[in-house]
Amino acid sequence: MQIERPNVTLIAGVDEVGRGPLVGDVVTAAVILNPAKPIVGLADSKKLTDKKRQLLAIEIKEKALCYAIGRCSSSEIDELNILQATMLAMSRAVEALSTVPEFVFVDGNRLPKLAMPAQAVVKGDSLVAEISAASILAKVARDDEMIELDARYPHYGFAGHKGYPTKAHFAALEQYGAIDEHRKSFKPVQRVLALSGKE
Repeated sequence: MQIERPNVTLIAGVDEVGRGPLVGDVVTAAVILNPAKPIVGLADSKKLTDKKRQLLAIEIKEKALCYAIGRCSSSEIDELNILQATMLAMSRAVEALSTVPEFVFVDGNRLPKLAMPAQAVVKGDSLVAEISAASILAKVARDDEMIELDARYPHYGFAGHKGYPTKAHFAALEQYGAIDEHRKSFKPVQRVLALSGKE
């Protein structure tokens, strides 16, 4: 599928990581690539190995015209809901760019509130280089945060499952309860809190 690109110079791509996990921030990235410094191998971050993502993230940070990370905390997710929190985190990433883009491609089928023209692209992380770059930066940033959280709470296995609802995560939740970073509005976490009487 060919995406029609607008006839402007400064195009940003935006993507998010972390809508599905039960813990931690939803993390977004916005990237404006530099056409004079092409990056080979950009793809949907989910289709890359961890090592390849790490290497590409370094290259993107070195070669992009600018990039920024946006986020919404687990408490903001609980307050707003995950969709609204994701949209807000995307807006924050674009607003944090040091250069204002003329146009923004956003992964998915919804647009956050932005000050410039934008287009939502389903499967954009595979179709638009700027979104691929954003997906890689967001994924690496969030994975790194899960590894940090794992160091603080080693019983939960965050470095392995990255906060997603796996059997190991459910078992840890039931055994040790929820931590502050857990998303209390998500049903599996609610269930554990209800059983422990900590709602």
